[in-house]
Amino acid sequence: MVILPTFLLFILSVASGQNLVRYVNPLTGTSAGVTLSAQGAKTKQSGNTIPAVCVPFAMTGWTPQTRPTERKCQPPYYYKDAYFSGFRGTHWISGSCTQDYASVTIMPETGRLQTDLAAYRCPMDHTKETATPYFYSLSLPRYGVLAALTATGRCSIMKFTTQKSDSLYLLVVPNSDKSKAFIKIDRKRHEIVGYNPAYRVYQGQGQPAGFSGYFVIRFQRPFSAAGTFTGTAVNAKDSLKDQEKEGAYAGFAIPKGSTLLVKAGTSFTSIEEARKNLAVEIPGWDFDKVKEKTKALWEKNLEKIKVKGGTETEKKIFYTALYHTMQQPRLFNDADGTYPKFSQQYHLATLKKGNYYGDFSMWDIYRAELPLYEILSPPLINDWVRSMILKGQQGGWLPIFPCWNNYTSEMIGDHVLEFIASAYLKGIKDYDAGEAYRLMRHNAFDSPSQADYIDGKGRRALTSYLKYGFVPLNDKVPHAFHSNEQVSRTLEYAYDDYSVAQMAKSLQKKDDYKILMKRAANDKNVFDPSVGLMNGRYSDGRWHAPFYPDNGMRFITEGTPRQYSFYVPQNIPGLATLMGGRSRLESELDTLFMDHHYNHGNEPDQEAPFLYDFTAHPWKSQLQVRKILHDEYTEGPGGISGNDDAGEISAWYIFASMGFYPVSPVSGRYLITSPLFDEVHLKVGETGTFNILTRKRSPKSIYIYKTTLNGRPYQKDYLLYSDIMQGGTFEVFLDDHPSRWGSKAADQPGR
Repeated sequence: MVILPTFLLFILSVASGQNLVRYVNPLTGTSAGVTLSAQGAKTKQSGNTIPAVCVPFAMTGWTPQTRPTERKCQPPYYYKDAYFSGFRGTHWISGSCTQDYASVTIMPETGRLQTDLAAYRCPMDHTKETATPYFYSLSLPRYGVLAALTATGRCSIMKFTTQKSDSLYLLVVPNSDKSKAFIKIDRKRHEIVGYNPAYRVYQGQGQPAGFSGYFVIRFQRPFSAAGTFTGTAVNAKDSLKDQEKEGAYAGFAIPKGSTLLVKAGTSFTSIEEARKNLAVEIPGWDFDKVKEKTKALWEKNLEKIKVKGGTETEKKIFYTALYHTMQQPRLFNDADGTYPKFSQQYHLATLKKGNYYGDFSMWDIYRAELPLYEILSPPLINDWVRSMILKGQQGGWLPIFPCWNNYTSEMIGDHVLEFIASAYLKGIKDYDAGEAYRLMRHNAFDSPSQADYIDGKGRRALTSYLKYGFVPLNDKVPHAFHSNEQVSRTLEYAYDDYSVAQMAKSLQKKDDYKILMKRAANDKNVFDPSVGLMNGRYSDGRWHAPFYPDNGMRFITEGTPRQYSFYVPQNIPGLATLMGGRSRLESELDTLFMDHHYNHGNEPDQEAPFLYDFTAHPWKSQLQVRKILHDEYTEGPGGISGNDDAGEISAWYIFASMGFYPVSPVSGRYLITSPLFDEVHLKVGETGTFNILTRKRSPKSIYIYKTTLNGRPYQKDYLLYSDIMQGGTFEVFLDDHPSRWGSKAADQPGR
């Protein structure tokens, strides 16, 4: 039985006429940021995105290659690089600072065969480049070739058109930095096949990941010449294995103006499955048919949110951001449901239903990207939760940050628990909830063996956290990619515990609920009343000194004590009480923003602008969110303020510009701010639409003075998931001056 990805089950129809895909610029985020937070930053200046040609959540993306490596923090494409060296079938995690894996590159050249990178690469000319989500082309004057590609979920078809009569060579390079790859020429099938093994990163650094990137490169016509090479050494062998700089080539005599088509199939399980995937997804040789189907699929997905009003630039930023949210998580199974088991060595399984996904940048995407798809595609969320359950069953523990189909212990927190609880409490339940809870409870209550812990399984520093109610500075948190960071861990574990508690309550696990809700208040154990902010603490109760609220501290993750002090999403009213009341919370937020301590380029700050909705002046949220939308996003290569982190910073833009945001995703509440667009039409369920209509007193109006839901006055400063998913119309009325809208505590979220 062929199992198609959820997103391929959409009807592939001609776009409705809006042509939203024209607003997407895949080059956005491929260069150093030019936004406010990016200016002067020493690290993470680039969005680290790539101009991937693919379908949403594809197994393999296809990108022009300017960096021929799989090294960490080296995306395969960087806008300012000088040379093009092929089309890469990539598994780069969009917007990350990780590394590519299991990739393969196809490079055209004419004239004399050259196999050394420095000799065959050619200048990159952006004036001869066309980049869209469904199609990419680049003219290569050096070789007199126009190169183009389009793609499906697991496959690609490329077109090379010659502008002169010459010999055309296609080089196929498995990009193994470890010289551990295999490549073979299959002359009967007109194919070059092979694999590039994946390796673990962070926990288990450098160990085999237990699967490879398999590829089948099929040519439309027989080769006139073929061979293999290692660097500059060309030989007549039909196969190579584990050689430095190895590759293979196929040569053709091509008349001027003729076209050579090349198809590529990929898989994480075998060469034969890559061949089967190719047969399912691109059975023929019609380049334009594949291109138009992929374009229609993107249009169908982009049309889930239609916006009106705003500038053309704002629409480009919006739909480019939506494209970026559809890069990961990554489809991992073949068309027939075969996939590599999680955290195992080349063991395969077959799905009983749905699809299996990997590469969850969980510390990032639990905040806004996963909540976005709880609205846009609940069936996809079911697939993702089932994937997590499979990982937990096959590896023994739910993974903290599953990438490369393995445990990583990357970043902090245990947010797979929040993700599953959030889905379940929203009624997205097409999975075994009992088994999901068993695994969640295991993570929350049990400490792993030393061997499992070193392998990345279980919560870091759970023993200390349970003993003291916080992670003390005495515990350096060994065997973690991020050691120390004790305060941030405490705060994030408290939210994870709150999330599991809500699911426990729903499942009538009363004892678990009581224990977990007590732990959900552990934020108070790292709140230092002498400084009015979160601070590091020793096991004997002493606070860290000296205290520098606006410096990077070893007990804070990628931020400062001031920035992380607002991370209590489960109980912002309780945080306000710790600080001294709503007015004190507001004052601390004022300091964050007015003294320029807010940093949008990294996740710890990103809920802060919406926290004014818990104060007497929600209009300040409207002001700050609008400033961020203006200052931290633009179109073009430098348009993202930091690593996009698998689409998380892009997802923030989507929510903020629509006018609501999930500060606490598991709560099902979304804090309201003023929408950027005049109209937002959000497709929900099978046939429903949630409409957000903005009425302005003047073009400069940004402050809310009234809201209505389905024609009735609406007083609260938050929306519910159920409000959105049942469809209807939410009207937001804006003025040029702040108002008292939403300022009453009774109209704001409680715990």
